[in-house]
Formats: sequence, C-alpha cells, structure tokens
Amino acid sequence: MASATKYIFVTGGVTSSLGKGIIAASLAKLLQARGYSVTIQKLDPYINVDPGTLNPYEHGECFVTEDGAETDLDLGHYERFLNVNTSQANNVTTGRIYQSVINQEREGAFLGKTVQVIPHITDEIKRRIKLLGNTGNYDIVITEIGGTVGDIESLPYIEAVRQLKWEPNFDCIVLHLTLVPFLATSGELKTKPTQHSVKSLLESGVQPDILALRTEHKLTEGVKEKVALFCNISPDAVIQAIDAETIYDVPLLMKEEELDKVVLKKLNLEPKAEPSLDAWNSFLAKLKNPKHKITIGLVGKYIELKDSYKSIAEALIHAGANNEIDVELEWIHSESVNNANAQEKLNKLNGILVAPGFGERGIEGKIATVKYARENKVPFLGICLGMQCAVIEFARNVLNLKDAHSSEMDENTANPVIYLMEDQRDITNKGGTMRLGAYPCHISEGSKAYNAYQNTDITERHRHRYEFNNKYKNDFDNSGMKATGINPDNNLVEIVEVDNHPWFMGVQFHPEYKSTVLTPHPLFTEFVKASNSVKQENLASKY
Repeated sequence: MASATKYIFVTGGVTSSLGKGIIAASLAKLLQARGYSVTIQKLDPYINVDPGTLNPYEHGECFVTEDGAETDLDLGHYERFLNVNTSQANNVTTGRIYQSVINQEREGAFLGKTVQVIPHITDEIKRRIKLLGNTGNYDIVITEIGGTVGDIESLPYIEAVRQLKWEPNFDCIVLHLTLVPFLATSGELKTKPTQHSVKSLLESGVQPDILALRTEHKLTEGVKEKVALFCNISPDAVIQAIDAETIYDVPLLMKEEELDKVVLKKLNLEPKAEPSLDAWNSFLAKLKNPKHKITIGLVGKYIELKDSYKSIAEALIHAGANNEIDVELEWIHSESVNNANAQEKLNKLNGILVAPGFGERGIEGKIATVKYARENKVPFLGICLGMQCAVIEFARNVLNLKDAHSSEMDENTANPVIYLMEDQRDITNKGGTMRLGAYPCHISEGSKAYNAYQNTDITERHRHRYEFNNKYKNDFDNSGMKATGINPDNNLVEIVEVDNHPWFMGVQFHPEYKSTVLTPHPLFTEFVKASNSVKQENLASKY
C-alpha cells in the first residue's frame, strides 16, 4: 500500500546559492493553491545542532519558529510564501541526527551492535523525513537538502533518499536544481555542468525525476531536449528557472513552466483546481507600482552579509507593498555612526530601524542613531537589541543617568537599565538556552502598538537573554518613555514608546519573523506608513 503522504526531495548541483529554498517554497505555494496540504523541511549538512550559535557572517539570519526552534533562514521563506507556521520538525541538522543516534547508543538501544553511517545514521535521517508526514496530516512534504551534490557532508542525506526511493510504500520524487551558465565569449548556454551534476547524483544511486535549470537567459527547446537526452529525463520535466526580478515572481514563473503539473503527474495525484493566485498577484501589482517612495536606514553590525537581516528586509517589502510605497533600504554599519556624524549620515532617511544583535561591537553607534531619531522626530523602530539601545539612550540623555548601560556590555554599570533575565543567570550552555519562541503580550489601549495590532492581547516570537530592568520603569514612564506592551505572566516589558514623537517604538520581540506576503506585520506596516507621512509633511512644510 502506497503512503498517504507524498514526498518531494529538492537537491542542488554545480554551485551553492542557486535558490533551492525559493524553488521549494514556490512549488509548495502552487501545490497549496491547488488545494493540497503542503509543508517544507530543510535538512542541513553542518554538524552544529542548530544555527543558533553560528556567526551571522557565515550563515546569515537565524530564523525562530513559534515553538522556539532556532532554524535555517530558508524556513522564513517557507513561512512567508505559505502563510503557515513551521516548527522544530521542519529543520534537521547533521548535528541533531548524530546527537540522537549517539544518545541512543549510550542508552543501549543498539544492543551492542557497531553503530555506523549505514544503517543507523541514514535510518535516523529517514525517520526525521517521515516524521512530518506521519504526524502533520500533510498531502505533500517537500524536503530541501542543503549543500551541493558531491559534498562529503551531504552524502548520508543523498543515501537516505536512495534508500527511500526503493521502499515499496514510500512515494517520492527528486527535483534537482542545477546551473546552465552563459558564456559571453561564445554566446552559448552550456549544459555540461548540469550533465556532470546529474552524473554525480547517479553515482550515488539517485536518478532525478525533474530538473530545474537556473539560467540568466531563456532556454531554447534545443537546450532542454539536450539536457533531457543526456540526463535520462522526459523533456517536459526539464524546467527553466530564469533569473527573476524579485523572489516573489518565482511562483508565477514556475506556474508558466507548469512545474506543479509535472510534479503532480510524477506523484500520480489529480491536478484538482487551477492554482488561484489572485492575492499573490495583487501583492506583486502593489509592489511593482508604488505611489510613493521612502528611504529607511537599517542600522546593524552585520550588514556586509545582508542575509543576516533577511526577515527584516522582507518584512519591509511586505509592508511597503501593503502601503503602495517603494521602500528603499540604506544599509548602515553601526560602527560607522557616532554623535558627531549622525546628522551627516542619517539626515536623508525617512525612517530608521535599529537591528537586533549580540555583543558590544557597534553598540555606541546604535545608541547614537537612536538619539538622532528621537531628537529629530524621525520614525523609529528598534528590534530586540535595538529596543534595548533605545532604553539606554533615553536613560542617558533624558533621565540623565550618564553611565546607564546593559549589563551584557558592562556588567559593572551602576545603572543596568537592561539586565540579564532571572531565569538565564545559572545557564552556561549557549545553544538553545535563550528565551525562544512565542510569548504573550498585553498592549495598552490608545498606544501606537494598539493602533497597529487593533488588539490588546498578542503573541510574538523572542530570541534574547537580557530584558528591561523594571526597577527603572516608573522613571521611564514619568519622563516620556512608556511601557505599552507587558508580558502578562512575568511582567516583562515587551514594547516601549516615546511621547511627543511621530512614531517611536522599541520591541523586545522579533516581529519580522511573522510577516508574510499575505499578512504583512502590522508594526512594519505602521512604521512604513508613518515614515511616508512624516516625509510628506516635511515636503509640504517647505512650500
């Protein structure tokens, strides 16, 4: 009897960063639009247990799920495209696989047998792959395998796929993403890299069912037929994945290529209805035809790798489209800003966002940025550490506590307006030990946060160890920085706002994680709207 859940494996060849995550999310979007229940998981070949301890310069953003899992940034794409939450089960690493197997061995689960990559590691990989299908009631599970075919680290995952393809009650297909480069000197598209990539996959015992070819130039039928002939694939299963204007165009391009139809045919599933993408098309129309344009400065310390702030950048795109405003991001390194040059560096911005992060580097630049935004009435949003910087700046320059700081940066400060959370004080391990995942927040009516959410009770995702020090709360309230969002369970301050300012908000949580194409986050939507309103008012005042 065939499995009720169908599986699609997405592998990559030739080079990394071809966009497996976007292809997987786009395919999932099309299948979802046809009425199928779909989820996506990411198998990461690195030995870290999760990306929570990885340097953003190496890995980009760490995405946090509702249930508190620190995961790969591709899960952000999955949520933004599908408008559904992911969980711990949607991201598996080699570190987690080996940790599980070693724990079982220590407990005596293998009865004295020699523990090996095959079958023990591959069995655990297969168990994790099947877990979503067995427990989530999904029609289709798409599994993206990180890395590139041929990598040593990816071999156990490819071997697990080979084994699964031969299981009698397991229905699956393999979609392989490769590159067809264009050589300007000869004016040709070259298929040889794709042929070698498929050959490498075949050497591991896996025949791909569908090929998606990344290309800068439109593929001719001759190129598609050549690839099909040399790679043992039917011509209709060779899909063009041409460079797109935005990642949000990719589902439409894949629809034109009939990728979803080919997949359903390979899986022996009925096509059901044609995918309805009206809301998606409406989003794209607003995105590409804005009525206004603003510039928002994103101030952080990892801006050399913009993927470090991927969810923030995408949340601003969603909010901009929702407001029919073109949001141009200006990336500003926090180490480059100080009180002396803030006017020169920031005076052309319509809004300022101070990004999250950890550690002391760049902290004074963030504080100087907050001071400029507060004093010059520039719409401001501070996220996590950005909110904490707003608290420190206000303490120093309004409450006149000149040595105010976070005990993260200065453990001996006499005025720790930000300090280590009580339940973090005895923790020594770094991985997965922060305040993670969704927590409730009660919002004060009449606040800007309430105007955004239109609700007094919300939940948002967190990733931090330090918090607002409630010892100073009355002083802040009385001086014009109000705590307008409080955790009802432990009285932690979640949101602060500044009086007599067009729009100034700091949030301890990460609203960017919950912004999607179809449900832009209300705080980003209001921040963008306020930035444009202040710009229009300033322009009007000049005439």
